[in-house]
Amino acid sequence: MRICITSEGKTLDSKVDPRFGRCQNFIFFDTDTGKFEAQENTNAQFQGGAGIQSAQLVNSKGVKSVLTGNVGPNAFQTLSAAGIQIYTGVSGTVKEAVESYKNGKLKITESPSVGSKFGMGK
Repeated sequence: MRICITSEGKTLDSKVDPRFGRCQNFIFFDTDTGKFEAQENTNAQFQGGAGIQSAQLVNSKGVKSVLTGNVGPNAFQTLSAAGIQIYTGVSGTVKEAVESYKNGKLKITESPSVGSKFGMGK
């Protein structure tokens, strides 16, 4: 199964980015094979709509779950409508986040964890 982790870098040792829509990179990880690909988030510089654009990108990759620090209302709605499970409050390295996910230590998020425009100042 493919999952997506927001990341500050492009390796499994990178820190989880606390932002979804404006994260620096997405890491798409296959929980069956352990293979991953990193993709820069070009939506991060958008003045508005970064959450929606990022959610559409993630959905286009066939992801079933997203692991991130926070998710705003627009991204939450777009991901939820696509049937993607969202886990917020995730921190540490990407590798640690994947292990927590695989071991069932993360809880599905039922609502946005931050308001719109979160993360624009970074």
